[in-house]
Amino acid sequence: MSDDATVSLLIVDDHPVVRDGLRGMFENAPGFRVLGEASGGVEAVALASGLDPDVILMDLRMPGGGGVEAIATLTRSGARAKILVLTTYDTDSDTLPAIEAGATGYLLKDAPRDELFTAVRAAAEGRTVLSPAVASRLVSAVRAPGNEPLSVREREVLALVAKGTSNREIARVLFISEATVKTHLTHLYAKLGVKDRAAAVAVAYDRGILG
Repeated sequence: MSDDATVSLLIVDDHPVVRDGLRGMFENAPGFRVLGEASGGVEAVALASGLDPDVILMDLRMPGGGGVEAIATLTRSGARAKILVLTTYDTDSDTLPAIEAGATGYLLKDAPRDELFTAVRAAAEGRTVLSPAVASRLVSAVRAPGNEPLSVREREVLALVAKGTSNREIARVLFISEATVKTHLTHLYAKLGVKDRAAAVAVAYDRGILG
């Protein structure tokens, strides 16, 4: 952490009012210092390298680059900052990819002020912080057969496979290469414990992954 146990922050949210509110909240509380703000994931990655904050408060759905992609980029680059997701979304398609990408914690925007302060300090110390709703979802995902949850992209590939779409067509629809499609298939087969497309679709329907 920063000197004198002060936690330095980078606030990432596409709504100026939200950024202003968070900045005011933290700047008026002892033990916190806001280094900067970003309105999207791409800007956040650029600022993080220069500002080197202790904690990044990261929204997920933003026009200027999504939070999950930014988290993954920061994690791959070896950034020192701990990333605490602060969003209004708690669905599986949001929470699981964010945690998989390397987020230290996940809170919802309706969290009380004191809970947010505590969470930021815990994240700065490297402790995992999860809102109760998110924690229960993650526990359910871990307990489910197959253990590892599918990523958002793997779910998209699987949904197209269920429609009988060929690898070439999946690549065209998702704007990715056929090689990437095959890689996603290999990963989701492993996660579902199957060896082919038909079995993957059957298991996915059985587990409620495909509704």
